[in-house]
Amino acid sequence: MLAIRKRGFKMFTLALLFVITITSFLLNYSHNTVMVAWDPKQLVYQFSEQFRRLMKYSRRPCSCHTCISEEGVSLWFDDRFNQTMQPFLTTQNAFMPEDSYKWWLKLQGEKNPKGLNETIQELFELIPGDADQLLERSGSRCRRCAVVGNSGNLKQSQYGQEIDNHDFVFRMNKAPTAGYESDVGSKTTHHFVYPESYKELGENVSMIVIPFKTLDLRWVVSALTTGTINHTYIPVPRKIKVNKGKILIYHPFFIKYVYDNWLHHHGRYPSTGFLSVIFALHICDEVDLYGFGADSKGNWHHYWENNPSAGAFRQTGVHDGDFESNVTLTLASVDKVRFFKGR
Repeated sequence: MLAIRKRGFKMFTLALLFVITITSFLLNYSHNTVMVAWDPKQLVYQFSEQFRRLMKYSRRPCSCHTCISEEGVSLWFDDRFNQTMQPFLTTQNAFMPEDSYKWWLKLQGEKNPKGLNETIQELFELIPGDADQLLERSGSRCRRCAVVGNSGNLKQSQYGQEIDNHDFVFRMNKAPTAGYESDVGSKTTHHFVYPESYKELGENVSMIVIPFKTLDLRWVVSALTTGTINHTYIPVPRKIKVNKGKILIYHPFFIKYVYDNWLHHHGRYPSTGFLSVIFALHICDEVDLYGFGADSKGNWHHYWENNPSAGAFRQTGVHDGDFESNVTLTLASVDKVRFFKGR
């Protein structure tokens, strides 16, 4: 039934485009008959040119003014963006190439990890193993997303209402909203975490787990059942309060894609913020970035902290913050995202 509706909608769209083309041409022709003589070749040319433009418009990947996945806008972007990459781990794409799996195991130095296939099987007995709805694209849709980082440049920004007006609002790690609504908004549709950065989420918020090791996936299973895992490299919650149907898993292979294609191996592995940005490029039609980069005084810290020198995490060498920042600024310069620096 759905396929029939889609086919009918497509036929209706083509018919409408044809009518618009004929009407546009006749109006244009009648306007110019006083000025030029009737020329059959010109008529055919104008008709074909109008039809070509309309057909090109009908094949656009979204209905926004600009679409992220539209090719030919930036060679820099096209060289890095691989639309075939799937950001979610599901029952249909649980495969990982051997070299990528070995690279992933080294990210946090996991020793004697439990088998990945066995872990994934246990995981998808507890949570849904499907994310198709989020991955669907439509030329008739404009999915607008806000990716909200944790930078201190959000303080006194008054971006809150603007952020909440997006279809999807992505947040990450322990970022609070209560008490900061005027600057960061109150709406959250998806929240990126890993075990060490977990925070309790609202019933309707999707939790996207970014696994940096097999133990992170084991923790999800444990936190939903026995509660036996309470320590990774630091203490983690034994149990979590979250809607099981709202748990999604960031694909480890997608982390490798971000590292290879977008970071060109800078840092040991991507930060949660950067992984969230590239994720949004694959899910959304328009992306607005808030709370990334330093504040107006050049300080790197979180908006809920009063210590402007709290950005010592940038010196760990795990993430290349400067390179990641340059990539996000370049994305803005080629009109693939909009970058809001605070006020």
